[in-house]
Amino acid sequence: MLTELSIRNFTILETLTVQFSGGLTVLTGETGAGKSIIVDAIALLMGDKASQELIRSGSSEAQITGCFAAQPHPVLAELGISLDEDIIIRRTLSAQGKGRSYLNDTTVSLATLNRLGPDFVSIHGQHEQQDLLRRESHLPFLDQFGGTSADALQVQEKYAELLARRAELNRMKEKMRERSQRIEFLRYQINEIDAAAIQAGEKESIEEERKRLMNATRLKDASALAYELLYGAEGSCLDHLATVQTKAQEMAQFDQHAAELVQLLDSAQPVLKDAANLLRSLRESYDIDPARLGELDDRLELIKKLEKKYGPSSEIGAFREQAAQELEQLEHMEEQLGSGEETIRTMTAELEALADVLSKKRAAGAERMEKQLLAELKQLGFQKAEFSVAINRLAEVGQNGWDDVEFLFSANPGEPPKALAKVASGGELSRIMLALKSISFATAKPSKKNDAPATLIFDEVDAGIGGVTAQHVGARLKKLAENYQVFCITHLPQIAALADVHLKVEKDIADASVAVKVIPLEGKARQEELARMLSGRVTEGSLQHAQELLCAQSVKL
Repeated sequence: MLTELSIRNFTILETLTVQFSGGLTVLTGETGAGKSIIVDAIALLMGDKASQELIRSGSSEAQITGCFAAQPHPVLAELGISLDEDIIIRRTLSAQGKGRSYLNDTTVSLATLNRLGPDFVSIHGQHEQQDLLRRESHLPFLDQFGGTSADALQVQEKYAELLARRAELNRMKEKMRERSQRIEFLRYQINEIDAAAIQAGEKESIEEERKRLMNATRLKDASALAYELLYGAEGSCLDHLATVQTKAQEMAQFDQHAAELVQLLDSAQPVLKDAANLLRSLRESYDIDPARLGELDDRLELIKKLEKKYGPSSEIGAFREQAAQELEQLEHMEEQLGSGEETIRTMTAELEALADVLSKKRAAGAERMEKQLLAELKQLGFQKAEFSVAINRLAEVGQNGWDDVEFLFSANPGEPPKALAKVASGGELSRIMLALKSISFATAKPSKKNDAPATLIFDEVDAGIGGVTAQHVGARLKKLAENYQVFCITHLPQIAALADVHLKVEKDIADASVAVKVIPLEGKARQEELARMLSGRVTEGSLQHAQELLCAQSVKL
């Protein structure tokens, strides 16, 4: 139950705080006074989407806070919120676009509020009445009333799985049509890669050898000259080293520090001889070989050709493995296709079985709905109305099972029931919607978790009605208020007179500011408001009529 609502800088409201109690609460006031703003604020607490346009002009932030009596809910358990404390839902909207949502000061997402909202508050407005004109909306009403929403969801999920598997099978069949060409192509690729037999690092090795062959003359000349200078020619480096060694030995006879020099020179000699031997070996290896160079060019060209097709040479092996795996799958595709079709048949049979059970439950629910709704409609002034739930079996099971549902209605005796969109007026739609909501919640208590929220809000459910019919609607709302906290925005005095709590919404415009007030009405103030609603102004006659409404007995349910 909603016990308090605080609004700050929301649309035209600067500040507003209202306390609420149980029973039937009506909100009245002139058109545009701000009644629907209160409903919109509550809707935001329940997770409705918001925009920066909802922030009061000139303000940087809007804030809405609602205090609710605690009731068991999985979201509260997940957040560790005790049922011994009130539930405080707070929503802030920022001009910078960064809104926040809080549940007992714990930051939560809109998805969390959306999970919580339907079990705390149910809002019914004229847009929902218009939904009744849409045939597609009738099935959810039936499922909610008949308690088959969970079964319907199971069918929808099973159907979605079936569609996904069918799509997978269709893709496989498409591949099957291209299978022969694809198999031939994959085999060609694998054979081409196998024939090339490219080894790891082969391209780099070829490029290195090719570079030596292309520069063989230069390498041979350079190595020959270096060898002569180091060892082969008279007066070579090693010859000069021998002379230096002799002089160093003479120095060592007279200076012990020169002994180290002798050692260094002695160690240098074998190193230089090794270098000379390597130069000679390299010189002899640098042969000009046009045939070998041609072989390398051909091999390198083949590798580059394959790289263009299959990627870098280091990854060609991995490409070949992937192609081999795909080839194996394609070669066994007929088996997979047969298995997939068998799976589709099994899933279809399972779906049809679930849909059969759901259809039987819906048929039983439809029968109960017809009886209860007709009884409810009589309480709302339709003494001779007819209502039926037409369930047509589809040729093929779908996301809603076998069933196509449509509500048929006739307000006049002798007229067969027809589609709501063809026969129901605005006022009739209002009462039919109220009747549907009434029977949906009639057997549920707000303390029980049975698709029944603790608070029901009716935003101008009285559209298009008046007189005795308005009294019937008011009486039905009063009856609902025995088990629920019921709010009703109304322009009808017949409904307002039945309220346990009467709140008047006023808008005061002073200079450039707008103030909205919510005033609890009792006694004379309430009588005057009813008088205004009756005749548009307060007169002696309208006051007398208002007093009669307040004193009259409520219409028996």
